[in-house]
Parts: sequence; C-alpha cells; structure tokens
Amino acid sequence: MTEEQKIQHLYWRAGFGLSPIEFQKKKKQPLEKVLNDLFKEAKKVNPVRIPYYNMPSAQSFKAMEKKERREKMKEIQQLTTEVNLNWVRQMTSNESNCLQEKMTLFWHGHFACESKRFDYAAQQINTIRRYALGNFRDLVLAISKDAAMILYLNNQQNRKNKPNENYARELMELFTIGRGNYTEKDIQEAARAFTGWFSDRVTGDFKFTERQHDFEKKVFMGKTGNWNGDDIIDIILDRKETATFLARKVYRYFVNEQVNENNVAVLAKVLYQSNYNIETMMRTLFESDWFYAAENVGTKIKSPIELLVGIGKVLNLKYGNAKSVLFPQRALGQTLFRPPNVAGWPGGKTWIDNATLMLRMNFAAFVFQRAELTLELKNEPEEAKGGRLKNLELTGDVNGLTKAFSKIKNDDLGVALEAYLLQTPFSIQNSFIETMAKEASSTEGTMKAYVLGIMSLPEYQVC
Repeated sequence: MTEEQKIQHLYWRAGFGLSPIEFQKKKKQPLEKVLNDLFKEAKKVNPVRIPYYNMPSAQSFKAMEKKERREKMKEIQQLTTEVNLNWVRQMTSNESNCLQEKMTLFWHGHFACESKRFDYAAQQINTIRRYALGNFRDLVLAISKDAAMILYLNNQQNRKNKPNENYARELMELFTIGRGNYTEKDIQEAARAFTGWFSDRVTGDFKFTERQHDFEKKVFMGKTGNWNGDDIIDIILDRKETATFLARKVYRYFVNEQVNENNVAVLAKVLYQSNYNIETMMRTLFESDWFYAAENVGTKIKSPIELLVGIGKVLNLKYGNAKSVLFPQRALGQTLFRPPNVAGWPGGKTWIDNATLMLRMNFAAFVFQRAELTLELKNEPEEAKGGRLKNLELTGDVNGLTKAFSKIKNDDLGVALEAYLLQTPFSIQNSFIETMAKEASSTEGTMKAYVLGIMSLPEYQVC
C-alpha cells in the first residue's frame, strides 16, 4: 500500500473517511504524523450538546393528570432524537476529532443501552467519550454508576434482601470477561456487591444507598471479602481473559470480522500490561503492519452510521431536522441510543439485506434527486410496515469535491475519485459511470454523475 492508501484506510477505521478538504490536506503527510495528530486532537473532549428542556420536578410530575404525564414522557423521549441529530452533525463535522467520535460510537455499541430520557442518554454518551481512549477501569466504573444503565438493567431494583442479577450478568457476559469465564454463583455474588447502587430519579446522579447494600462477605471468582461494585470490577480486570475478550472485540470492529488470534494476543497483552489503557492498545493496533495488510482492507461492511456519516463528509450533508436523521437510521437498522438489545448491534453481514441494500445504493441519489423510496423499517416491529423517505430536510452538494479535485484533468477525474471514494478497486475507466459522467453538460453534473455512480456500487458498502 502507498502512504496515501494507508491514510485513507486509517481514516475509515479510526473515523468515517475523509472529507474532500481533509483528503487534500492529509494525503501527502507522513503516516506517523497523521497518527500522532489523531491521538493528540482526541484528548480534547467535545461533548454532544444536550437540548434545553424544563424538566418537571418529581413532585410536579406526580401531581399531573395521567394524560399530561403521558404527553410529558413522550416529549422527553422525542428529545433523544435531538441528541441523536447533534451527535451525527458532530461526527460529520471537520471540526470534530474523528477518532474520539469513532471510539465513542464503538463503546456506545459495546455498552448497549436504551434510555427513555434524552438527558440520561446524552449524559451517558458524554461519559463514554470522556473515557473512550482513557483507562477501561474508569470507563466501566463510570458506566456502572450511569443513570441510563442503572435503569436499563434494573440495578435500581437491586436491593440487599432481594438482589437483581441483570447488571452483574451483563457486566461479565457482554462488557468485560465474556461467557465461559464465570459461574452463576459469581453472578449472584456480584449482584450482591452492586446492591444499593442507584441513581437519583430527578438528576440522574449516582446515589449509593447504604441501607440497601449488602455488606456481608461474598465469594467472587475464588476470592472472599466484603466486596462492593468497585472490588468486583477490579477482580474481573485482574483476569487476563478480560483483556483478551476486549481485544478480540476491538479487533473485530476495527480490523476484521475474521479474527487473527495471534494479533488479538498482541493487543490483549498490551492492554493488560498497560493497566487497561485504551489509547495504548489502539496505538498498537493502528501502528501495526498487519492493520494495513491487504486482507484487512476493504473487508468491513460499513455500519449504517459509518455509511451515513461517510457520505455526509463527502457531500457536505445537512440534516435540517431530527426526522431527517432518524428515518435513514431506522430504515438501515442502526438507530443511535436504540440498540436492538443489551448485546448491541451484531454488525457484519447483518447490516445488509434486500431492503437496506436498496437504500444504501440509492441514498446519494435521493439527496440530489429527491427520489422517493418506499422502505420497510428494519428492527422496528412496533412500527407500521413500510415508510417513505420523503419530505426530509436533507441536502448535500459537490462543492468541496469540485474544489478539491479542480486540478485533475477530466480524463483522469474518474480514476482519482475512485481512488478517493473506494477501498476496493472497481476499474471505472470505460464503465457505465464514466459514460454517464462524460454525457453531463456541466462540471457540477460530471462530478455528481461520478459520485452517484460510485456510491451506488457494492464496493462503496465496504471499507
């Protein structure tokens, strides 16, 4: 691979691809500098903006009539879409650090959680981004004290005399060490350790309620003591199996669904020996020769968010309202803050079926031509079957592309755009795309023809 190709591969995996402006700026830089800049810029945490809402107090909420209370709850839930829109805009912006956004998206899927309150959803995603490249212990401890997670996995009902095992089970099965490395007894004892870990019903702040905590001795993973939640996390992280579980999940997400266990072992060792420093592991990954090997390039099916944000960067996509960002996500099968279950989105080949492929291959055409697409919503069984992608405040342009590729001769433009937009070769010369582009009567028309053609290819669905 050339340095330019390595940089493009890096930006698709550590981000969402490069905008035309970023591409021109980064493509000739040394890979080492690009990597260092990515990690340096990611240290500045940019929280997602939380919409203002005059949240009623617990007393006033209780005093409301049933109908009014239901309407208030609906308003609160709908504002989660505003948080979703704010985050997508932030991911798409050249002003945001793509590595911070991509790591936040990864951990959002790892700690899959649905919140009925927009402020809890926003607080959780901002907590995740604060620790996304920090220490994993700090991250998992913060998630254990997070209001959205406490409510989602019923730890609010985890009391001394009646432990609730939901959070303890998912902490081990999905968030840390993985199946086969703990027993049912470990789940029971861990649940006792997390008793009394509640959240304030109004503010969402973490609240440790002593009278509901089990202070008796517990035997967890062969160790005996008066363990609390902090201790349980420490004991889990002390097991090397935890580092391996996390490294394997990182590998599948950032490198290849087909896992190379030798490379996973390298990442796991680095993670464990660094006391679970996430940045250290990610640097090792992005600096490794095998990350840029041919078998790991163009092999990952873009998730719906990766696809939408990637197109957004290329076409300067603007979402005018929350509906415009929500409907494509629902149709493609990945709605932020609404995972299908606590295991998150399975990813890989599950992103593609007949319905989603049609939208994926025609999305750019819709943006420019306002074509109407009738779609069935994926993973939305409670919704009416079918929906129309129309009347959405969604616009884009090729101004950035035209400027970035202005010095390229017309005969070479297709090849240049193919190299920029695709991670796998297509051979655009003498193709139907080039034929359409050469029939265009303007510079803008030529650029649109190339972009619409390339984005409609199966090759554009992978990175």
